Amino acid sequence: MRLFSTPSRLYRVLALAEVVTWTLLLAGMLLKYVLQVTEVLVRIGGGLHGFVFLAYVVVTVLVAVDQRWRARDLLLGLGSAIIPYLTVPFERSAHRRGLLGESWRLREETGRTAPERVVSLALRRPLPAALVTLVVLVIVFSLLLMAGPPTQWFS
Repeated sequence: MRLFSTPSRLYRVLALAEVVTWTLLLAGMLLKYVLQVTEVLVRIGGGLHGFVFLAYVVVTVLVAVDQRWRARDLLLGLGSAIIPYLTVPFERSAHRRGLLGESWRLREETGRTAPERVVSLALRRPLPAALVTLVVLVIVFSLLLMAGPPTQWFS
């Protein structure tokens, strides 16, 4: 798929998806808690946002390992998903600073560290890697759904 052919494109897609799902979730919260109309959009937006959030985290780590980000940049990338609408400004900043390349380094090179070897294998066999990642995301997402909303975890 050409859309996901470069770190830059893949990261941009996930950053935008985070913004869209944040919007759905916040609109749902407005309808539920402020206007007291319905909670349907919270369920839909919250579910979509949770899944996209997990996907964004995976892609942030994938890109960070492949593009050799410093730990600080990785933490900023991960943190940008927590604050609504910060993923797009972070993606644009990362692009400007040269953190998002136009090619996958580890598709051609052999990784030196364990994380690089895993990413290299995933990039060389993208379909099986995507399927395994999807299954793991679905399992984690399901476990989180069973745990309930984050607001209930500590009450």
